[in-house]
Amino acid sequence: MNAPFPRRTLLAAGCGLPLLGCSARTPLPQNHFRLGVSGRPRSLDPRRATDALSSRLNRLLYEAPVDFNARFEPVPALMDWQQTAPLRWVFALRKSTRFHDGTPLTAEDVAATYASVLDPATASPHRGGLKHVQRVRALDGQRVQFDLTHVDALFPGRLTIGVLPRRLMKAGHDFNRQPLGSGPCRFVDANEQRTRLQRPDGALLEFIKVKDPLVQVLKLRKGELDWIQGGLSPELVRYCAARPELAVQWHRGTNFAYIGFNFRDSWLSQQPIREAIALGIDRAAIVQALFDNHARLAGALLPPEHWAGLKNWSGYPYDPGRARALLESAIGQGQRLSLSYKTSANPLRLRLAAIYQSMLREIGIDLTIQSYDWGTFYADIKAGRFQLYSLAWVGIKSPDIFQYVFHSQAVPPAGANRGHYANPEVDRLIEAALAAQMFAEQQRLYGQLQRVLAETVAQVPLWYEDQYAVLHRSVSGYTLAADGRYDGVLTMRRVQHG
Repeated sequence: MNAPFPRRTLLAAGCGLPLLGCSARTPLPQNHFRLGVSGRPRSLDPRRATDALSSRLNRLLYEAPVDFNARFEPVPALMDWQQTAPLRWVFALRKSTRFHDGTPLTAEDVAATYASVLDPATASPHRGGLKHVQRVRALDGQRVQFDLTHVDALFPGRLTIGVLPRRLMKAGHDFNRQPLGSGPCRFVDANEQRTRLQRPDGALLEFIKVKDPLVQVLKLRKGELDWIQGGLSPELVRYCAARPELAVQWHRGTNFAYIGFNFRDSWLSQQPIREAIALGIDRAAIVQALFDNHARLAGALLPPEHWAGLKNWSGYPYDPGRARALLESAIGQGQRLSLSYKTSANPLRLRLAAIYQSMLREIGIDLTIQSYDWGTFYADIKAGRFQLYSLAWVGIKSPDIFQYVFHSQAVPPAGANRGHYANPEVDRLIEAALAAQMFAEQQRLYGQLQRVLAETVAQVPLWYEDQYAVLHRSVSGYTLAADGRYDGVLTMRRVQHG
């Protein structure tokens, strides 16, 4: 049995928290909630939004034809659907719906929204997900027909972009500055520091930009905020959990953390070295010491509860003896290997880098940590300027992600195969799964694909971090979701304590 990596080593990079003082709580109206976020949304136009904050706010402002259930299967939201021919899908509105200005939402609005996404002039980052759409048109006021160029069994799950009014799109309306949808919340106003929405019951939801996590917690304690979700260091989460005026909620998460390899590197192109790295990191000890067990070990990009997820595999076990043997088989007995690891300057990511460095040193790898601001770091990763790096995939719902990340033709800018992984068997399985028309066949092929990725150590799956939110005890009714969506603010209410 392999002894776990010493907890004191994992915590050595920790830092003490400054004393967090607190003044009296600022009273708020019953129907006003202040929600702390680390930035401002980049786009409240769902055709252009890609960041998590924008996507979560847009779910509140707009309705999309399709949503996903707990197994990440597409389910009807605004519309039902039928596949009327191998290359034809017809979507129908499920109910009478109106935009926030009172005008009815029709099939023409749906068709115009998706035609706009497909228009190169829109410059929508979601256009690639609809690349097989040859034509979209409204059949009548209720039904929209999509004609495809290729069979696409996953097509319904692509229609998750919120619907916009056709007449406003034609008029060149700026939806980023003045969103208008049919979602549960209507837009009130926004500036550099806040975005305000109104719930159906009239309650005001004020999303306030507070960049510093420590300041977020201070404001939460003082009553200047009611809620924050994610973005805190483990120490701050522990601190909040110990405060009687605060409550921490947890939910099993699906955001996938991993270590990526550069397969053009002479060392990392060798499978024994990649496997040694995977075996040399004590993920369970990290999850226990750093995350207080609020994460679960990952074996693949999709979580096991996903309909296409890999069951009964949670990644390579910690085995430093086997790791050393594999490394020496590749570089020679008694030799050491020097590698570089790139990360952002985020304090938690730097601590993780230091932990990896310490663990890999024990098996014969000297890891040099290179940290950069986010923009520089991400540009280097997209350009393939790295040996090792770590990132996370957030909010992934479709197994299309495998084509985007692992197909040999998906190197940037065509996709996110940043390490230039190339495996003809993986390409074949990806293409076969995309062409499969039966759900069971897709499931089988994606399972086989993920086993090949695991066997070849295409990356080091780390863990799925749990979602959490911290609320002041004066509010309740918030429900977390696995993907971190903000839908729980719709049921948040203020409570009185004696």
